[in-house]
Amino acid sequence: MYPNKVEICGVNTAKLKTLTDEEKQTLLLRTKNGDTNAREELILGNLRLVLSIIQRFSHRRENLDDLFQVGCIGLIKAIDHFNTDLGVKFSTYAVPMIIGEVRRYLRDNNAIRVSRSLRDLAYRALQAREALTRQTGREPSVDAIAEAIGEPRESVAAAMDAIVEPVSLYDSVYNDGEDSVYVIDQLRDTGDTDENWIESITLKEAMKTLSERERKIISMRFYRGKTQMEIAEQIGISQAQVSRLEKGAIERIRRSF
Repeated sequence: MYPNKVEICGVNTAKLKTLTDEEKQTLLLRTKNGDTNAREELILGNLRLVLSIIQRFSHRRENLDDLFQVGCIGLIKAIDHFNTDLGVKFSTYAVPMIIGEVRRYLRDNNAIRVSRSLRDLAYRALQAREALTRQTGREPSVDAIAEAIGEPRESVAAAMDAIVEPVSLYDSVYNDGEDSVYVIDQLRDTGDTDENWIESITLKEAMKTLSERERKIISMRFYRGKTQMEIAEQIGISQAQVSRLEKGAIERIRRSF
């Protein structure tokens, strides 16, 4: 995802400042006391954290500048709501805040629109699934999730399906550093395989060995769905002659295959 991009939203990422834990704590305390300069320095000193987080979403074909801006919103929210009295590292609090902000953006910016009520039900179901997984140590069934949140099974299943992120045919599923394998490379079209393509070419070549009358009979018989009697009437020969010519033509085509 733009691996060589250095400037994001006018910020030179190669020159992003890194703060120590002590510096962060000092700036957080000053920010809590209303020091706007300390707040700005704290934001600038954590932009590298935002950059590292949005790289997690590199498989999404989203604009990097947009994701960076959204991540910065999450960072600012984390700074403004961080409680310095809890003795927790700032990054421990900020990372989920930034990720949550990015995920909300991706969810709301999804090409497939899902109603608010359906999304709310889906996220309630996801929370219940996580809780049940922690309790039982295994993935819960849809029935168990539905029972836990008191909703019909069909509604829960539909809601969870609705928020599944669509996959692009050009999403990379493997990369060895040089060549990538994409989703489209893993799909098979059973209606247009190499075998069918080769057979089509072979049939065209076999048709060239037939006489003009034989080609006409085969075309009318198998491509237009005519009966032997209809063909006989149209080209002015007997039905028995049509049958004989058809069998001979089919036999030569079979030999070609």
